[in-house]
Amino acid sequence: MQVTQRVLIAADKFKGSLTAVQVAERVTAGLRRIVPGVDVEALPVADGGDGTVAAAVAAGFERYEREVAGPLGQEVTAAFALRGDTAVVEMAEASGLQRLPRGVFAPLTASTYGSGELLRAALDAGARTIVFGVGGSATTDGGAGMLSALGARLLDEDGEPVPPGGGGLADLARVDLSGLDPRLSDVDLVLASDVDNPLTGPKGAPAVYGPQKGASPDDVAILDEALSHFAKVVEAEAGPRTAGYATAPGAGAAGGIGYGALLLGARFRPGIEVMLDVLGFAPALERASLVITGEGSLDEQTLHGKAPAGVAAAARAADKEVVAVCGRLALPPAALGRAGIRRAYPLTEVEPDVVKCIADAGPILERVAEQIARDFLS
Repeated sequence: MQVTQRVLIAADKFKGSLTAVQVAERVTAGLRRIVPGVDVEALPVADGGDGTVAAAVAAGFERYEREVAGPLGQEVTAAFALRGDTAVVEMAEASGLQRLPRGVFAPLTASTYGSGELLRAALDAGARTIVFGVGGSATTDGGAGMLSALGARLLDEDGEPVPPGGGGLADLARVDLSGLDPRLSDVDLVLASDVDNPLTGPKGAPAVYGPQKGASPDDVAILDEALSHFAKVVEAEAGPRTAGYATAPGAGAAGGIGYGALLLGARFRPGIEVMLDVLGFAPALERASLVITGEGSLDEQTLHGKAPAGVAAAARAADKEVVAVCGRLALPPAALGRAGIRRAYPLTEVEPDVVKCIADAGPILERVAEQIARDFLS
């Protein structure tokens, strides 16, 4: 087999075990154990969800930290990334599930206020383009908290602010967007998400993602009705231009924060496409002969906008060979082939015990990478 001279590692995190940066490090170590002189370029990737800021920092962005409100109102240290006048803001940094105490969920009251504070911090830092990665949220408030942090007023019948969270929107009587930060009108805000769900309904944020955030069937019904009410009040106050936002692709992303972002003038793009542009994937791909992508689980969800599918699609268009690493593989070879992935290497082929795979993911991934080197580099 022809020796491959340059390898591009463009993999996402293995959630719960390895960051995207660690995946790249482990794969590199395994490859070089078999082919010591192989030229490897690492470009950790993300699809807009948790890990997006880390991927940007690994690609040369500078990390900035700010104290903001977590989903329950507690102060947390959250980060965004900046290079030039382009910022990458990850809502999960402020409002993600990882910001909740272990075992605690707050489906009706968790707020995206801190995500709005992060956006404001990016504006303060001079950002003129903001890539807003959404995913992994603890919230289902339609972005109401984010809007409040940026100057909107969401009031009840008595003119008082409604309680935080999606449940509080049931009391909403009036929305005033006139106080929104004026700098937003001069910024290119890109909503980067791997889901295109609407705000409400059977495929909406509460029904599809609410249970993952601790919502009972009754909670889902309350949230769906409250978010529908929110959208109606917004349309009544802000005019017909907002009428289609609730059903627009991405409106239901991350508990409906996509809807709030659309109200801010954001344009929706698939998260992995945005991130590949921001991270400089195209020139790195041009330099590569073999691309290694991957994530913790290669399954049906992977094929719908996740990072490996985006990497593979771009690589196939450039006529580059792609293989994937993963913790577990739940896709048949035919589906992998249609996605542009020549072969997948799951950790469970080396260690069938899933618990051990998660605990020892790093060393096992190195062994998997050794096999890739034998198959494709020597």
